[in-house]
Amino acid sequence: MKKTYFQAVKDSSSRIDAAGLDPIDVQFVLMERKNWDKTQWVMHLHEAISKEDYLQLLKDEAQLLNYVPPQYLIGSAEFFGRRFKVTRDTLIPRPETEELVQMALSKIDANRSLKVVDIGVGSGVIAISLALERSNWQMWGVDLYERALEVAKENGEALNANVQWVLGDVLNPFLRNGGNEKFDLIISNPPYVSYGEWNLMDVSVRQYEPREALFAEDYGLAVYRKIAKQAPLLLKDSGILLLEIGYAQGEAVSQMMDKAFGEECKVEVLNDLSGKPRMICVHKSET
Repeated sequence: MKKTYFQAVKDSSSRIDAAGLDPIDVQFVLMERKNWDKTQWVMHLHEAISKEDYLQLLKDEAQLLNYVPPQYLIGSAEFFGRRFKVTRDTLIPRPETEELVQMALSKIDANRSLKVVDIGVGSGVIAISLALERSNWQMWGVDLYERALEVAKENGEALNANVQWVLGDVLNPFLRNGGNEKFDLIISNPPYVSYGEWNLMDVSVRQYEPREALFAEDYGLAVYRKIAKQAPLLLKDSGILLLEIGYAQGEAVSQMMDKAFGEECKVEVLNDLSGKPRMICVHKSET
């Protein structure tokens, strides 16, 4: 008797679970490959699984057992209610970064027309989400790595987001142009994991996600130091700098930004939904 979709997934999930991995990933990948929602899954789960689908499920199981993240298997991830292409050249977007986007939207009057730059775009989720949520914002996205920027461009085109993509390190491209382009909002989820925390990361992260998008020198603070040096030159009066941080970096990054901006700013450490320090918000005062 042929296995049903339910039995095939159940058996595969048990093997994944026995390996100490998340058993729900098997069903997730199958549903994504079939383009099924939960209702369609229920409709099909007692049908006999096709040979093609069963062989694909076993291939996916082998990849999952080898710690490949399910998002890389299907080539996409959900973020802020939209589907984004992800590759091994881009970080898989995290829920905490959705909170960063929501914070940016809540901090600024929706009717204001702004100039905004996202530093270190990766797959482009922050810049694209903001551009789609606020059509009156003029958006730039910068990344040091060309392959990541190509993925961001693809996502922008697929979602019809108006973003100007720039290849460069932090805000250097704008400083090279004489610093004439100033911004109302500078936002970033930079690499902030210390190399000393390498062994604390999941195996899937260490093996497959781009190291340059996660880790930074100087105990994870290197990119923040670049931003602290450059952002005061390009942030408009009354502008906002909004950064995602590691949960233990609030004091170090807030002191860094306070020193960089001096008396021209107010620095806040903001918690995420789980109550951990997750964002730095710098309000630049009018001069």
